[in-house]
Amino acid sequence: MSSHREAPAISQDPVADNADTYAFVSPDDPTTVTIITNYVPLEGPPGGPNFFEFGDDVLYSIYVDNNGDALADIEFQFRFRTTLQNPDTFLYNTGPITSLTDPSWNKRQLYSVSAVRSGGGSILGQDLACPPCNIGPRSTPNYDALAAAAVHSLPGGISVFAGQRNDGFFVDLGAIFDLGDIRELNMAHLIPLATATSVDPLKTLNIHTIAIKVPIRMLTRDGSAPSNALSATSVLGIWGGASRRKVQVRDGYGVRQSGPWVQVSRLGNPLFNEVIVPVGDKDRWNAVDPIDDVGFEKYVNQPELARLLPVLYPGAFPNLAAYTRNRADLHAILLTGIPQGVVPGFQNFTGPNPADMLRLNVAIPPTTSNPNPLGLVAGDAAGFPNGRRVFDDIVSIELKAIAGLTIPLVDPSYTVDGAVSAVSSYLTPGPGRYQATFPYLGTPHDGYDTPSS
Repeated sequence: MSSHREAPAISQDPVADNADTYAFVSPDDPTTVTIITNYVPLEGPPGGPNFFEFGDDVLYSIYVDNNGDALADIEFQFRFRTTLQNPDTFLYNTGPITSLTDPSWNKRQLYSVSAVRSGGGSILGQDLACPPCNIGPRSTPNYDALAAAAVHSLPGGISVFAGQRNDGFFVDLGAIFDLGDIRELNMAHLIPLATATSVDPLKTLNIHTIAIKVPIRMLTRDGSAPSNALSATSVLGIWGGASRRKVQVRDGYGVRQSGPWVQVSRLGNPLFNEVIVPVGDKDRWNAVDPIDDVGFEKYVNQPELARLLPVLYPGAFPNLAAYTRNRADLHAILLTGIPQGVVPGFQNFTGPNPADMLRLNVAIPPTTSNPNPLGLVAGDAAGFPNGRRVFDDIVSIELKAIAGLTIPLVDPSYTVDGAVSAVSSYLTPGPGRYQATFPYLGTPHDGYDTPSS
């Protein structure tokens, strides 16, 4: 939910709200890349009897740019349809669900996956089953088995999954939206708080995940699996999006849609629209493609949060308050990728076109021993902003960057304020948030056993 409810229009359309996008070289199969897009943010596990699901009237897309022009060269499309086994019951299920074809499971979702390239499209899979939502020990007594059965193998070595998962994102939502409150930092500056320890309200919530694992050779511009991290062919630009039909007509039986597809949500870098783009431009940002992001450069070059931090925490960021130059560091991280020579042995530069995309260098192998959730800023080049792993501490990384940690990379005269090291999410995800195998997000909470805190 690093982009949950971030724009006025999409906040009213959760099934099309692209809450997270992840892209990383798969840790258990480094010949592949895993891309994940999440939708339906802030799912309370007990939310029945119509439990959460994807939208049958939404086109979900995952885009890959492999030549640096900020245009999609590959689009993976996902379409869903819902079926009822028994329309004469109010129940989601009428007994325990022990398989994906169990007759006790009343309301099911199936989906298709297609790949679209410049030469045309091809269907990769049809009538693929989603797992049910995790309801409770009587209804879904062996949920992990249901989820494992919903991992589908497609031709060419592709794997897909679509269904409910544990939300991997972590942030103190209640504090951060209370005028940028960072509880521990406030205490350090003698500002009294009712609670001095950060709280993770997302640790009991779920999300709906679309995940695809694809051989690297199917994604690169020349069909290779690059081994040279400094080669341009090793960098992919990746983002997710959701579209609806242009025309909606309401009648006595709901909403009917027709016309061409119109994009209503997208997400590349985490928190981009939520934190960088001002509210008056958020809906427009969701409607355009990365190639059109030149109009949003000014918000990256002079981010509002960088001006607010010295005001919210007087005396903590004096150098940041005095810094009036455009933020070339953030421009590189978020809009063009990091060119060669800035970080030794690393680059994920896609060219001069400013575009919000995750930029993944597929020649950099996954860090399988003690990966650092702070990613590249902590020396772990397999983590954000080199793509984004499910456990990367996005809030800490981006807060540190906005607070000035990355300015010396482009302006050696700048001295980082001491308070920057203390800027953090101050949260560590608990057990069960993630898993070691595809789709890498952990088992969703069930509505029966989920604790209240």
